[in-house]
Parts: sequence; structure tokens; C-alpha cells
Amino acid sequence: MKITVDFEECLKDSPRFRATIEEVEGDVCELESKLDKLVKLCIGMIDAGKAYNAANRQFVSGIRELAQQSTRDEVIESSLTKFAESLQEMINYHTILFDQAQRSIKTQLQTFIKDDLRKFKEAKKHFDKVSEEKETALIKNAQAPRNKQHEVEEATNILTATRKCFRHIVLDYVLQINVLQSKRRSEILKSMLSFMHAHLTFFHQGYDLFSELQPLMKQLGGQLDQLVVDAAKEKRDMEQKHSTIQQKAALQDFSNDDSKLEYNVDADNGIAMEGYLFKRASNAFKTWNRRWFSIQNNQLVYQKKFKDNPTVVVEDLRLCTVKHCEDIERRFCFEVVSPTKSCMMQADSEKLRQAWIKAVQNSIASAFRDKGEDGEKLDRKSSTSTGSLDSGGEPKEKSLKGESALQKVLAIPGNTCCCDCGQPDPRWASINLGITLCIQCSGIHRSLGVHFSKVRSLTLDTWEPELLKLMCELGNGVINQIYEARREELGARKPQPADPRHEMEAYIKAKYVDRRFVRRPSDEELRNKVVSLSKQEKRLSSSSDHLPPRPPPPTPKLRPGSNSSGQTAVASGLEARRDSLFCADELDSLFSYFDNSSKLRSIKSADSGIQNSADGSREMLATTPSSNSLADADAAESPPMPMPATLPPPSPCKEMVFYEPKEYSPGLQLYWASCARSLPDMAEALAHGAEVNWVNTEDDKRTPLIMAVQGGSLVTCEFLLQNAANVNQQDAQGRGPLHHATMLGHTGQVCLFLKRGANQNAADIDEKTPLTIAVEAANADIVTLLRLAKMNEEMREAEGPYSQSGDETYQDIFQDFTHMASNDPEKLNRYQQYDSQRP
Repeated sequence: MKITVDFEECLKDSPRFRATIEEVEGDVCELESKLDKLVKLCIGMIDAGKAYNAANRQFVSGIRELAQQSTRDEVIESSLTKFAESLQEMINYHTILFDQAQRSIKTQLQTFIKDDLRKFKEAKKHFDKVSEEKETALIKNAQAPRNKQHEVEEATNILTATRKCFRHIVLDYVLQINVLQSKRRSEILKSMLSFMHAHLTFFHQGYDLFSELQPLMKQLGGQLDQLVVDAAKEKRDMEQKHSTIQQKAALQDFSNDDSKLEYNVDADNGIAMEGYLFKRASNAFKTWNRRWFSIQNNQLVYQKKFKDNPTVVVEDLRLCTVKHCEDIERRFCFEVVSPTKSCMMQADSEKLRQAWIKAVQNSIASAFRDKGEDGEKLDRKSSTSTGSLDSGGEPKEKSLKGESALQKVLAIPGNTCCCDCGQPDPRWASINLGITLCIQCSGIHRSLGVHFSKVRSLTLDTWEPELLKLMCELGNGVINQIYEARREELGARKPQPADPRHEMEAYIKAKYVDRRFVRRPSDEELRNKVVSLSKQEKRLSSSSDHLPPRPPPPTPKLRPGSNSSGQTAVASGLEARRDSLFCADELDSLFSYFDNSSKLRSIKSADSGIQNSADGSREMLATTPSSNSLADADAAESPPMPMPATLPPPSPCKEMVFYEPKEYSPGLQLYWASCARSLPDMAEALAHGAEVNWVNTEDDKRTPLIMAVQGGSLVTCEFLLQNAANVNQQDAQGRGPLHHATMLGHTGQVCLFLKRGANQNAADIDEKTPLTIAVEAANADIVTLLRLAKMNEEMREAEGPYSQSGDETYQDIFQDFTHMASNDPEKLNRYQQYDSQRP
């Protein structure tokens, strides 16, 4: 607010003048406060701007360093250099802006405050003083007595002088007020206008700078699209390579090798073999240290770090020998002995020890051969690191891999071309859909997520037998009849191998994610399908090969006093039957192998109870201490084993009666198709939206997976598990798939569920676990599997959270059962064999 003080009015010193002065003084005081605040904020802004510029300079410096580091990529180097230069120019413009702010706001306003406002304050101070003196003179003049002339004259003189001084000072004060009121507008506007002009210049300079940079940015934008495409291709190639290496590593882990060691005397770098070994020091403490060993130039050397010079252990391998060391406490040790010294080393596993010993022996032979002292031909390409330790020398790996799996899957009609684009000779597969794919479509399937498609290589991955059978049960023709049923009707074009990736991706998503081409059945069609499947299930259940195994009658034990003829009769009667795939000695070795804790040592106490009869393995398993065992400590000494009180019920499939459900749904179709062992109908139900864990509330809350168990097919169980079926989901009786497989004696299914994480400790409403049921049914094979799985689980828990996923021996046993269930199921169906041979 502008306030003007009249000079005439100030001489009168009227109340109006005094009120005006008070208003002016309050306004000036408030102005000073606002200006001080504005100057401080400006100082803070300038300081923050300087800090911003400093950080920005460091950022630009980092860009320049990155450009220098990218000298091999001309596009990145030139682009980053240009960007750094432009950003540096912007930093310079920012610096100029903040300098102008300091000059226009900080300096000008501070000058105004220090000069003009200070003069105003000084003038006010004089005015207040003379006003007080004038007031005092007036009071003294008024109090002077009339009869004292000299006091009257003195008071009059003082008043006259004070008034004269007051008029002079008040005029100066009013002048200062008017000048300040006039100047405040110009100073404030001048400083702010200067600051805004600085901003205008800053943004004009920035606009001009980036206008010049815009063509380069557009050019790089166009190149960036291609770079993104190239990066996606490189990522896909790297993912495929990663998958290949991962599969190789998985195979190495399965064979219990820490690394793939191969003896190659013709290696380009001259190193025939290399890897980590523990070396025992020659000092008094005999400490063991891990070192990187290699065989090169007929010498055995090691080094601690890559930059270290190798330390020679053996100068000439022709003068040394290598041998096993079994007389020391540490495992997997071997010794290389030369005429002057010996070196004790330790491998990480028995296979690695054999590989190193064989490599040293081959190097010795190669050294003699090169010198002409040994003319025998040495097979340089053999390697024992990936072989088997069995006496026969045959590898334990039984799962199909490479060309074997490829040939079996491609033999299915329609599988010789990619299911989605028709590319010939596919090398990939979706295991939950049961189709073959080319490499491009497999990458798109992998991007959908494992809940839609699980991709696996036909040549690089290992294929379990049940998974391979699943692929052979379905195939491209079956799946395309389901997922492309309405494609021609809708006029959708099937992509070709040469089509762009985005078109293939759109088609595959429409096909499997949106299921746009699936033909939805009517209620009547769905009802007919369900009824047909139920009838098909009844036909299957009535066949002889579908009957569930019945427990054999008890075999009386032979006491020492029994006659030999009785033994012969019993032996001849049981010649074609074994209650377990493992004999007593094999089981004793297995349980001894897994016996690594005090909790399991009690198993050894049952060794004395193992008899050489065919029932010996069952007795040992039944008498093994367990919280679930129903036999007491004297069971092994009891008379002939009675029939179990609770035998496995007959196959539920055989007793099932189809009833009219309240509602027909794809889940019900999946339910009956699982029991009828019809994989195409199961795949069709899933395509129609069936929930894989659908619960039949009208049939004891059973699930499709439980019905697959009732159907007795290992492949249908595998198909449901691959499509995310819950292996632990229970029915109304509290029984999961593992319970039902145990009750029915389906050993292959028990093995499959245990591999897929089934909880063998789950109890039904009768408080019975699968192991309890298996012991009651005297099913030695299933008891063996459950016992070994339990022991393996306890071993992993004892070893801690970082232990391996499973013991090698445990995996081999389960693999044997898996192959037998898939390829030779009759070997697991021994109860029927026994029944057929009974008189």
C-alpha cells in the first residue's frame, strides 16, 4: 500500500500526521521482514542450485566415463558424448541463471534493505528523539511561573529552539518516508524483472540447444527399435543356451559330479585335465588345502589363484605311479608317488577320484607312447568321470534323452511339424499340453508362463518314462482338434514359419490363453460325454487287467525243526512270487546306507529277524520301529503272520455306480475322464475351463487326481500333476492320492506321488497314514518306498536347509520303480501272478 505524507501537515504535528506516521512505520517494518525472508529464500535457492549443478556435473562425468568405456560400440560412444556435451551446456545455463538470481534478487534487495531502510530507521530515531524533547519543552514552558521572569524567558527560548529543530528533523523524516515509498516499487520490480528475464534467456537457450539435438534423438529412436528387437533375439538365444547348460549341470548333479571332467591329451591349451582337489600338506600338521590341479605337458601341477605360478607336483609322470588310499580317515583319497616324494590328494566324490586316477594313468601311458617306449594305442576320448561305479561299468542313467526321446515323440502322427506354425522337424515340446514345437514357438510358449505351457527340449533334456508316455498319448493332432476346433469357422489364419513373431504370439495367446478357437459343448453334448465316459470306465473296470491287487495269503514261517520236504514244498509254491523287489540282503544294505542318525540306527536291530524266506523282507519292514507301525517288538518271533485286520478295499472304480448329477460341467467331465484313462477327453475338459482340482461334492469330495488313481493309470496321474493338480488334496475321508494309491497297491503311482512331494505323514479320519495302510496290507514294495522316502527326508532335515534335493541312491531306487511301473508294470503286479499260480 502506497502512503504519501504531506509536508504541510507535518509542521502542524496534528493527530492525523501522527496516525499517518504510525501507519507508515508499521508498513515499512513489515516490508523489511518480507524482504529479509525473500533474500534468505533466494540464498537457499542459489545454494541448492549450486549443489544441483555440482551433482549434475558428476552425472555428466559419469556419462563421459561410460562413453569412454564403450569405445567398441561407436553408436553408444558418439551418442553418449553428444548427450554429455548438451547436458554440460545446460549446466552452464543453470550457472548463469543462478548468478543472475544472485545479482538481481540477493544483491539488489540487500542493497535496498541496507541503504534505504537503514536511512529510514536513522531518520525515525532522530524524529522520535526530537519529538520527545519538544514535548518536554512544551511542558516546561507551560509550568513556568508568571512572577519569575528569568524562568519564563529560559523556557521560552528552549521551546523556540526545540520547535525549530523539530521542524527541520520532521521535514527530513517525511522526505525520507516519501522517497522510500517511491523507491520500493522500482527496486522490487527491477530485481524481479531482471530475474524473470534470466529465466526467459535460460529456457530459450535450452530450447535452441535441444532443437539442434532433436534430429539425433529421432535417429537414435529409430535405431533403438531395432536394438530392442536384436536384444530380444539375443535374450532368447541366451535363454536357450542357459537352458542347455542348466540341463547339462542337472545331469552332472544327478551323477554326483561337481564338474564335468574329461581327459583330453590333445587339448588346445595343452591341459589334459583340470579341476579342484584337496591336497595334504607335507608339514607336521598335515593340513588339507583345496587347490586347482591340472595335468599338462606330462606334469601334475596346482595353483591357489589364477595369477599364481603353477607349483609342480610331479616333474615327469613317466616316473610316478598312482594308487587308491583306503587306510586314512578321509574319503575319496588317492596318492601320486614319484621317486623323490609322494602327494596325497582327495577328490569330492568317488567318481571324481576314479576320473583323476584314470587321467593320471592315461597321462603316464601317453608320455611313454610319445617317447616310443609304449606302442599300445590309448583311447584318449574315454572318460570315467561320467560313467557308473557299478561292477558292470554300465551307467545308471535310464531316462531317455536326445534322439531316443525325439524319435518316440515324433513317431506320433502330426508331431513331425510344429503344432502352432507347421515348422518341420520340431525339437521342443510342451509337456502339459503334449505337443511338439519349433524353437520360435517354444519361446512364445515359455513367455506365457508355466501355468499355460511347460516347455522342454526333446534333445537336450532328460525324459522320464511316464512323461514320454504322456507325450505319446496326446500329440499335435489331438490337441489341435480341441484348441483349433473353430479356427476355420471364425476365419482365423494359422501362422506360417516365416510370419513375424508378433503375429505368431498373438495367435498362440488367442489359442491357449483366451481359448478363442475351442468349441464349447452344449449341455446335452456335455451330458452325453460324461455318460459315455462313465460307461467306458465301467468297461475298463470289468476287464481282468484292471482288477486291483489283492493281498496274498499268509505264508507260514519255517521253524528250525521243519522237515526239508516241507521247505521244498513251500519254496516250490512260492517260486514265482516275491513280496518285494528287494531281497533281505538288498534291503539290509539300503537301510544301512541311509542309517546316518541315532533315530534310524534301531533299524539294524531287526537284522537278526530277517529270514532267508521270501517273506523275510516283509517281516523286516513290518518290525522296523516307526510311529506308524502296528506291529510290536515281538512280531518277528510270532507264529505265521495273520491276515491284516483291515485289507485294502476292492477297486472303487469297480464299485462305482453312475448317478445323475445335479449339474454337468467340464469339471465332471475331467472327473470321469481321469478314471476312464482318456487323456484326450481330459485335455478337452481342461480346454473347456475345467478346474484341475475340481471337487465332486456328491461323491465323497473326490478329485480328478484321486479318480486317476482309481483308474490305475500312471500317465493320467502324470498329466494332472503336470497341469498343477494338488498332490495332497484330500477327500471327505481325509485321504489324499497317496492314501488311495497305497490302498489299491499301485506301486508306480506311490512312487510318482512321493517324487512330486506327497505328504506321507498325512492321516485320514481313522488316523491312518499311507505307511500304516501299506503295513496292514503287507505290501512290501510300497512300505519300502515309504520308508526310504521318510529316511531321505530325515537325512535332508539333519543336513540343514542347504542340503541336496535327494540322495543319489534314493534317486536310483525311485528311478528303478518309475521305469518298472512305466515299462514293465507286470513286475509290480505280483499278487495277481501269485493268485493265478495257486492250486
